[in-house]
Amino acid sequence: MQGRSPQLSMELNRLLLLTSFLLHVKEDRASPQRLVCDNRLIQKYILEAKDMEKRVGQCQALPVLSCPAVLPLVEFSLQQWKSKSNETKRREILCDLSLLVGAATGALGQVSEECGARQLSQLYQHANSFFLLLQTFSWEAGHWEPSCSSHSMEQTHITSIFLTYRQLVQGKLRFFFHDLAKVLCKQGQGASRDPPCGAR
Repeated sequence: MQGRSPQLSMELNRLLLLTSFLLHVKEDRASPQRLVCDNRLIQKYILEAKDMEKRVGQCQALPVLSCPAVLPLVEFSLQQWKSKSNETKRREILCDLSLLVGAATGALGQVSEECGARQLSQLYQHANSFFLLLQTFSWEAGHWEPSCSSHSMEQTHITSIFLTYRQLVQGKLRFFFHDLAKVLCKQGQGASRDPPCGAR
């Protein structure tokens, strides 16, 4: 019986990716709140992003992309960031991740060399897992719609995709989880820690 619809397959893939991401975060009782409340986990993902960036830089003969990657501009002012609501921050990061997932997919189609393709696949999995995870946090009704107006740039160097991803995880994503921790980690999660640099 072959008749599984493309939409059902897509939903199953999304569920599988989210499940594997949460299992990867921690063996038992893994949850989005756990990722936010345990500061060691986001530090782990920052280290992994740095490691991927380093390893792709060691790949030999990476091609210049004939179709440039469209990447988000992820630098931000901390003062402006603090003035935004958590929902605005979430949507902004989702737009950034959406561009990164698209950039990794497009680059994969242009890279035949094994080392580069392997690192791009790993980056795609990480970025897409965060993309799916952030859709589970919402302060507004309805699903996230890709109505992005985020600033972007075109790059022909594959290493730029990894640099942008690392900057996003180390910057906006880390600060977003820190902000979320102030809300989620005080809602009866007995084992959770206060976020670092606590503001009381």
